[in-house]
Amino acid sequence: MKISYKWLKEFINTSKTPEEVSLILTNIGLEVESLECVQAIPGGLEGLVIGYVNDCVQHPNADRLRITHVDIGTGTDLQIVCGASNVAAGQKVVVAVVGSTVYPIKGEPFKINKSKIRGEVSEGMICAEDEIGLGNSHEGILVLDGDAPVGLPVKDYYAQKEDSKLEDDYVFEIGLTPNRADAASHLGVARDLAAFEKSAITIPDISTFRSDNHDLQIQVVVDDEQACARYSGLTISGITVKESPEWLKEKLSAIGVRSINNVVDTTNYVLHELGQPLHAFDADEISGGKVVVRKALAGSSFVTLDEVERKLSSEDLMICNADDPMCIAGVFGGIRSGVKESTTRIFLESAYFNPVSVRKTSKRHGLKTDASFRFERGTDPEMTVIALKRAALLIKEVAGGQISSEISDFYPTPVNPFLVQLTYSNVDRLIGQHIPHFEIRSILEGLNIEITAETAEGLALKVPAYKVDVTREVDIIEEILRIYGYNNIEIPSQVRASLNYAEKPDKEVVQNLVAELLTANGFNEILANSLTSLKYSDKPDEAVHILNPLSSDLDVMRQSMLFSGLEAIAYNQNRRNPNLKFYEFGKTYRTENENYIESRRLSVFLTGLKHAENWSGKVHSVTFYDLKSAVDAIIKRLNLRNLSTEDSNIPALAFGLKYKKGERTLVEFGKVSDGALKKADASGTVLYADFDWDLIIKSVRTNKITYQEVSRFPSVRRDLSMLLDTDVTFAKLKQIAERSERKLLKELNVFDVYQGDKLPKGKKSYALSFILQDDEKTLADKQIDAIMQKFIVNFEKEAGAEIRK
Repeated sequence: MKISYKWLKEFINTSKTPEEVSLILTNIGLEVESLECVQAIPGGLEGLVIGYVNDCVQHPNADRLRITHVDIGTGTDLQIVCGASNVAAGQKVVVAVVGSTVYPIKGEPFKINKSKIRGEVSEGMICAEDEIGLGNSHEGILVLDGDAPVGLPVKDYYAQKEDSKLEDDYVFEIGLTPNRADAASHLGVARDLAAFEKSAITIPDISTFRSDNHDLQIQVVVDDEQACARYSGLTISGITVKESPEWLKEKLSAIGVRSINNVVDTTNYVLHELGQPLHAFDADEISGGKVVVRKALAGSSFVTLDEVERKLSSEDLMICNADDPMCIAGVFGGIRSGVKESTTRIFLESAYFNPVSVRKTSKRHGLKTDASFRFERGTDPEMTVIALKRAALLIKEVAGGQISSEISDFYPTPVNPFLVQLTYSNVDRLIGQHIPHFEIRSILEGLNIEITAETAEGLALKVPAYKVDVTREVDIIEEILRIYGYNNIEIPSQVRASLNYAEKPDKEVVQNLVAELLTANGFNEILANSLTSLKYSDKPDEAVHILNPLSSDLDVMRQSMLFSGLEAIAYNQNRRNPNLKFYEFGKTYRTENENYIESRRLSVFLTGLKHAENWSGKVHSVTFYDLKSAVDAIIKRLNLRNLSTEDSNIPALAFGLKYKKGERTLVEFGKVSDGALKKADASGTVLYADFDWDLIIKSVRTNKITYQEVSRFPSVRRDLSMLLDTDVTFAKLKQIAERSERKLLKELNVFDVYQGDKLPKGKKSYALSFILQDDEKTLADKQIDAIMQKFIVNFEKEAGAEIRK
């Protein structure tokens, strides 16, 4: 939110500099994210001085040029070639000296250089008012009053004038928090600043408001009092829609608002001044002479000002005429009923809409406007008529016309202020420091919080309805503290606190270990939306549905990490970035027996080429074993042991494995099926691993890492080739081997697999390597042979293996 310093000073007479105001606002809860100087005239007239034309003669080589000698107070006259028809000796003029930059009204800025014009030296430029941003005239050079001091900088000369327009403005960019709807205007910010400085604020004068006639009567009918608690309006006729005056355009431009026309600009001006959104309707488009506030017909269409046709919901509040909708209440106007160049009569609206209603409509249609920003957070129900009168008077000033009706004000059930009891003891207890009672009363009065009763123990308060976040005693105390000043609270010399012991292991530390491992191996971390589409759910009856979904594609919480990752892959593939290595820490959600279950997961994705194309080597696509390597690296890094292996049975995987810790699956990984890829519009080979992060954290907690001295005795390798049924897995062989020799078997690996016509049908050939080692002595051949024979017997007995010689 942008706030103009000059505009702010119209509400509060402060002597503080913009920098000082910036610091105050930040300290009282309105954080100033940036402070920008907005020059009244681009360039600020820097480098321009007042000169005196000593003589002016015809240029010898050009009929339309003159050669002048100009005194700028340096003791040496400047020779300047000038093409203006009105230049003459004896004039006081504006001179742009060599090295200065000139900022014309139209065109780009340019630097003044010493040059030759038709053979004659020119040492500067005598300026017209449009060439330096002082006006639009280009009929000739700007001639100053005879008393203008020669050599005085032009910016100082104009700054001395009473009607000077050269005062720079400063714009505060305030990071307004959602709870501070009361500060979403210059008036709101001024109220806080005045409370801090203990000064008064000046409200725009509307005492001259009155109806000029009753020639344009429009009836107001509110069908939904819940969604529209107050609706005020009046008519103005005989207006002329045209460009806004300079003062109005400058005010809006300073805070980044584009000028449209004098009527619309006025409504925007009042919105940013008082915080009350307004809307002007072309009265000729209000059929039946009636404005009706009602809910839309479900499925009906409406074209908004941006020329987009939108489907309406039965929950959308609309401003209608007797026949058709004209505006989405509190959000966006319609293309037909808005103010046009041909408009001569308007109906001016000022209302208080239910924040929840506006918020839902704004989200439903994806529309964010200055009006909806304020209505969603809560506006002041007591401001509607004040803002209406202010806008009507301004429209008469800038567009002419007459107020042609009394104010229609529908307000059947006034919004009551909040009643809060405040006890001094609670103020001292929560703030941690005694604040004098007179100081508390002064702050509350400065914030327009009325004290209705007072005792020795505390105060009874009435809080204005526009302070939507101040409804409890603790909120009042927060208001007192921010105005009193957080920096004024003393830091105690002693801090008493109880020690809190973090549970082991530290979940963030474990996560960082794995994240660093994956990142070091070329993976990129992603963060996907937990909201997803029901079409991705393999168990729709267990889905967690969103009560008010933003769209049909974001209607449930994700049950799996798979599809959010596939969407990220598809997004990159569509942008010619096919070689991807992703990981994500996140959560999945489901329901079971009417209970909500939330699980922490880690997902890993691989697709495309293993390495980028390179002249020195062949390129290879990622394979299942690249994913298995990454999974095993994570398992090893966390020192997880005693895992069993089984085939995966996830429907979304074409094939894969799972590692189990006892009866629970620790990780399941494999190749994503074509059906799953098609759902997310991804393509190619995609490999996916899904870790149960909750189980990992639980397993790491009970797992102790111990150091074992490296053996001084050599290891021995033996190989074994065997014929197996095709359904026998390496995992099964590994389990048999580890049961057969628990102490001396250090490593088991398959280094060759063969399936083909040379083998019987349903058979495959495995070649295994065994690494054996004794930590206490060197293994003898007899002992090694006995171990290998044990392997052979058990493989034949348990796996049906046929040992190949």
